[in-house]
Amino acid sequence: MELLERAETLGAMDDLLAATASGGQIALVAAEAGAGKSTLVTAFAAALGPRARVLWGSCDPLLTPRALGPLHDVARQVGGVLAERLTALHADGRPDPLRRGAVFDALLDELAGPRHRPRPVLVIEDAHWADEATLDLTAFLGRRLARCRALLVLTFRDDEVGPGHPLHAVLAGLPRPLVRRLPLPPLSTAAVAELARRAGRAPAGLYQATGGNPLLVTEVLAADGAGVPPTVRDLVLARLATVSPAARAVAGLVSVVPSRAESYLLDDQPPAAVQECLDRGLLVPAGNGVMFRHELLGRAVRESLSPVQRAALHVTVLTKLAPRPDVDAARLVHHAHHADDAEAVLAWAPIAARRAATAGAHRQAAAHYAVALPRSRALPAPRRAELLEAYATAGYLAGLGVEALDAWRSALALRETEDDPLRIGEDLRWVSRLSWWTGDSGGARTAAARAIEVLESAPPGVQLAMAYSNMSQLLMLADDGEAAIRWGGRALALARRLGDVETEAHALVNVGSARLQRGDVDGIAELERGHALAAAHGLDDHAARALVNLATMTVEWRRLTAGADALDRALRFTRARDLDGYVRHLLGYRARLRLDRGDWAAAQTDAEQALAGPDQPGGSLIPALVARGRLASRRGEPAGSDHLATAARWAERSRELQFVGPVTAALAERYWLAGEPERAAGEARRGYRLAAEAGHPWFAGELAYWLWRAGEPVGDGPELASPYRRLVEGDWAGAAGEWERLGCPYARAEALACGDEEAAGEALRILDGLGATGTAQRVRAELRRRGMARVPRGPRPATAAHPAGLTGRQREVLALLAEGLSDAEIAGRLSLSARTVGHHVSAVLEKLAVPSRGQAVAAARRQGLLPPT
Repeated sequence: MELLERAETLGAMDDLLAATASGGQIALVAAEAGAGKSTLVTAFAAALGPRARVLWGSCDPLLTPRALGPLHDVARQVGGVLAERLTALHADGRPDPLRRGAVFDALLDELAGPRHRPRPVLVIEDAHWADEATLDLTAFLGRRLARCRALLVLTFRDDEVGPGHPLHAVLAGLPRPLVRRLPLPPLSTAAVAELARRAGRAPAGLYQATGGNPLLVTEVLAADGAGVPPTVRDLVLARLATVSPAARAVAGLVSVVPSRAESYLLDDQPPAAVQECLDRGLLVPAGNGVMFRHELLGRAVRESLSPVQRAALHVTVLTKLAPRPDVDAARLVHHAHHADDAEAVLAWAPIAARRAATAGAHRQAAAHYAVALPRSRALPAPRRAELLEAYATAGYLAGLGVEALDAWRSALALRETEDDPLRIGEDLRWVSRLSWWTGDSGGARTAAARAIEVLESAPPGVQLAMAYSNMSQLLMLADDGEAAIRWGGRALALARRLGDVETEAHALVNVGSARLQRGDVDGIAELERGHALAAAHGLDDHAARALVNLATMTVEWRRLTAGADALDRALRFTRARDLDGYVRHLLGYRARLRLDRGDWAAAQTDAEQALAGPDQPGGSLIPALVARGRLASRRGEPAGSDHLATAARWAERSRELQFVGPVTAALAERYWLAGEPERAAGEARRGYRLAAEAGHPWFAGELAYWLWRAGEPVGDGPELASPYRRLVEGDWAGAAGEWERLGCPYARAEALACGDEEAAGEALRILDGLGATGTAQRVRAELRRRGMARVPRGPRPATAAHPAGLTGRQREVLALLAEGLSDAEIAGRLSLSARTVGHHVSAVLEKLAVPSRGQAVAAARRQGLLPPT
């Protein structure tokens, strides 16, 4: 294990060795199990070289420790008088104080040897397991060490050496001027994160599970599964075996209590047993209770219990917690679930979920309802329907679209048995919303129409107002702005008459979005009003949707600076409220914006982060899929076709321009780059028709460009965004200038590639700089076909042949990164300056499209650029 954050301690040990020039010194290396005591002393000994002679002895955790065990280890190293006297000590099997004294004297002579010999360092490891004779030896040396030029190093577990431990008295009797205690604190969160990075693993939760204990960190990073690593489990169970049955019972009870077990949970336990757990380091004090030093240790104890034992302990804890008014309902749900107490789960889960939702923790709210639902089958239909509806609402807000839709449909089936039009209409409206969210636009409109039909059969109320607004939203999403504004107006009129703030905010977002969609900037003001109204009344979904629509439409209209600000604002709002479905959608749009701006590493990071979560059907992940697919196409990678195929399936199902437009443009680009203009034209034509109907100049412009690029006439049609119109009309220089002002280097290179020899050369320099190997290769082929005299060469063949486009030197740097070397260490290996190495590392990160060295190594292993470990 690599030493991190131990340089100061190693330096202190070196200082102690230097101080032995005027007399012996004692280093007490004290820390909990797994803190790295042996690793530290081994590193210290390895660094000494000829300066010192290390004599090494260890104590062992035997049922009956071997007498003078460490001294036997040392005698095997040095032989001579010490070995002879130690053998004579046991010659007749009878204890003899004189012979034992002779052995001690022989060791002292060894430590006080002639000055021309290297200074001795005597290490006694794990002194907390020392036998009585070794403890006597330690006390003997302590009183005489001042006359030697030796360093005595004792390692021990300080969490096991309390006032009653025999080693405690020995340590207290050592001469204070010679003693220096060297504690080993846990690793910091930064060091733990660094170890995780070097292992190519995510650091999330690692520090909390291990407490920064180096052994636990190392074992968790080395383990394949999610359970407790065997080494850790064995360590914990070995310690449990040394305590009384009463203490083991205390540890078992505490193990089923997440975090801290308050004192009132232990009032039935013998105080001596609790104290024994504290004295032996199994537990540590925590406020008015106790807890395991590391969560991983508690998990190991918990996993050692049988299912029946665990359930019984949860019953015990639940019985003590339930009457207390200050206990969080989430704790009661946890213990009720593990105790398999259905009645308690159904009582407390809705309370815990409502509290979580109020705090904006929608994932937690959905999880609480999910615990209750399997136990609700015996409930009356109305109550079970309420539980399903509550879960579906929380699930929708948490981004669990499929699960939420299933729950709404189940609730609707129960409501239809009651013949209550208001509840049936409300559930239909939610089925409509979730159908759209999961990609079924046709099903969404069918359910929306049914909801209006059912609700119009009853007196007008807030349910009907929201059903009108839902229809407005669906029409807006289908780019039917005129009808969306008309239905939104009906919703606003009824909502204001009823004082229905929620529907008013929802309808304002729809109407504002429909207007902005058509290029009417007045829509921005309506979106802001809708957001402010929703946020003021705690309507997170509607407030978020206003910001999401404002940000994504701004990006679609290529207002990139304003779009970046709007995306950051929307991401802050949605992340703070656990609105994961919106977050992943927004990350896809930010990937698109960063792709436009030429920040391809950041674009890939955003896209992969959006796609890293659980499957999320529907169009919400299409922006991320398209961004990842376009990156692959431009880099000449085959992997992008899978992303675009997935995006195409969802776009075809939605039949909405916001999804169909980007997907068909990305596919047209991919086919053109592959030298298949007919297929490129087919995709562009499919999207262009939809963009022409909607009258969206940017979507129409990009798709018209790909039609033109594929050799098809564009003809008269809708308004095209200016840079695309210029290109189609032959003004490549004007288009390039516009793209430069907008800050879009790749689009500028596409325009320049259509120009003269000088412009094409500039295009290739931009493409090579971006790493657009696939595009550059296609452009070079086009230029040769056009008969251009001098086509600039691309990167050297060895670099171009490498899957990630790495140069030979960059491949060497990557291999050394995989060894965990620093820039300075790599510089020494390759005879380069550290600054030059830094440039190579930055280039490797850029070409692999990752933000850190650890992720670069992990990505390289996934892509087969490094051998697997």
